[in-house]
Amino acid sequence: MSKQNFSINQDSPFQFTLGVIGYPLMFVILIWLVFWFEIRFGYDFNYLGVRPRTFSGLRGVLFSPFIHSDIKHLFHNTIPLLVLSTALFYFYRKISWQILFLGMLLTGLLTWSIGREATHIGASGMIYLLASFLFFKGIFSKYYRLMALSFIVVFMYGGMLWFIAPVDPQISWEGHLSGLVVGLLFAFMYKEKIEKSPKYEWQRQDYEEEQDAFMKHFDAEGNFIENLPDEDSEDVTYNYIYKERTED
Repeated sequence: MSKQNFSINQDSPFQFTLGVIGYPLMFVILIWLVFWFEIRFGYDFNYLGVRPRTFSGLRGVLFSPFIHSDIKHLFHNTIPLLVLSTALFYFYRKISWQILFLGMLLTGLLTWSIGREATHIGASGMIYLLASFLFFKGIFSKYYRLMALSFIVVFMYGGMLWFIAPVDPQISWEGHLSGLVVGLLFAFMYKEKIEKSPKYEWQRQDYEEEQDAFMKHFDAEGNFIENLPDEDSEDVTYNYIYKERTED
């Protein structure tokens, strides 16, 4: 039995690596650990949330995505956050960390600026950020894979659009709206950074012109070589045997 070597195609911008699922899992696990620590040791970290237009409330820009009011709040944010961040790391791996960190800061600051006088906590702003970015960037790209991702995001989470309006006083619609706006802003900012698989052989990173079968038909001056010598080939003799057709 012969052995076969399997390797990741480095030319493909869409590659599944351990980080694609590993980083989102780490983020989600950290959120659950914070909630477990509060329950286990009787702490309440709500005071670390975003408090609009107060100096102490600025710390919520960093801490609020990791703080949730109860298990229901935490559970509702966990799965969308995991799914959307995994899509981000798979389809946009080169800019994924920029989207996460800068997005978290800008979403938090915008919430701090426009939010009503309340404590804003939870990762829902990050969810709206990711959903907005994945949707709009896929549409702007006009690339079939990323556009398909946009339609999947709409199909799965299109109903979230309802909650960017003040329909429930217990929900931070300001955080949702902030995430949506920042995601749209990032889709414009990174509009030119569209990941596409190489379409032609000469677009690949490992392409060597000297080894290209087509380019071997031209000399250094660009003249066409009609009969290309093949140094590696050997003379082959073909023997044909003709048989007369016999009628039954």
